[in-house]
Amino acid sequence: MRPLDSTGAAEVPEPGLRLTDDPPQGAIEEPAAAEAAGTPGPGRCWLFGSSPCALCAPQAKKKAPCPGLGLFYTLLSAFLFSVASLFVKKVQDVHAVEISAFRCVFQMLVIIPCLIYRKTGFMGPKGQRIFLLLRGVLGSTSMILLYYAFQATSLADATVITFSSPVFTSIFACIFLKEKYSPWDGLFTVFTITGVILIVRPPFLFGASAAGRGESYSLHLKGTIAAVAHAVFAALTLVILRKMGKSVDYFLSIWYYVILGLLESIIVLFIIGEWSLPYCGLDRLFLILIGLFGLGGQVFLTKAIQIEKAGPVAIMKTMDVVFAFIFQIIFFHDVPTWWTVGGALCVIASSTGAAVRKWCQGSK
Repeated sequence: MRPLDSTGAAEVPEPGLRLTDDPPQGAIEEPAAAEAAGTPGPGRCWLFGSSPCALCAPQAKKKAPCPGLGLFYTLLSAFLFSVASLFVKKVQDVHAVEISAFRCVFQMLVIIPCLIYRKTGFMGPKGQRIFLLLRGVLGSTSMILLYYAFQATSLADATVITFSSPVFTSIFACIFLKEKYSPWDGLFTVFTITGVILIVRPPFLFGASAAGRGESYSLHLKGTIAAVAHAVFAALTLVILRKMGKSVDYFLSIWYYVILGLLESIIVLFIIGEWSLPYCGLDRLFLILIGLFGLGGQVFLTKAIQIEKAGPVAIMKTMDVVFAFIFQIIFFHDVPTWWTVGGALCVIASSTGAAVRKWCQGSK
């Protein structure tokens, strides 16, 4: 039988060797010996010892993905992320940082077996470790800020503001990656700022009616600032991922995000003294579902990007906002104001315009 190389595959005969009609000595005995030892001969099924079965036969060439499958994955991802956000909002007595810690623990249990299976290691390439550390710290900070924004302000407002991230990405890419910042990018930035202002409604622009909400407006303002900060940190994270390119395995990037996020959450919880196990069994269920739906959203979004162009994916991703509005009305009986709707249209127009522009540039 042919010897096996280090990868476990059979060695291929060297080219240029003449094939003869007479089998070499011992070749006739080899199939019989193999059969006696319970091992099938060449070209036979390793499961049943007969001719090759469907499992052992060469795999046919993979078919092209179904048209629109990538967009369906994106829509499903948007729904799962929105449901996870809904559960974050529904959790009553658990701080946003603690929710982040629970999600990191859950994702860690999934990522570790993936890293072991893919044999990528846990440290990453030496030249990329500093970027992996930055990606982990910035990404986890972004997650904590997002969860705080969901708890402090309305689901629709927080979701809309997070879509300002592409505008900040263009600015940071121009600064750190020397990418071109065009007048179109400046226009999209103006749209985004306008949308955020309509959502925040600062008293010095909208009069005393905004300030009259007292403590609720103060909490709304904190949530809005957290959502904007999330968009900034998410943009920085994306720029770092662009800098690393494909030199780092995707699961390794998530590993740094999870492990550093857990450490950061523990440190912050220790400082603010907010660590406490949820008393309500429903809150515990919500924490588990946040991890499940968040991970599911990541998986489907990754699959969508693999089989669909980034432009259509970014446009379909705006369904996050639609789901957020629907969930806010159904589960919290909170109908968004026209100011919020106008701000949402401005921000979505900005992010969609940026996505379409990048898509058109990549198609040339």
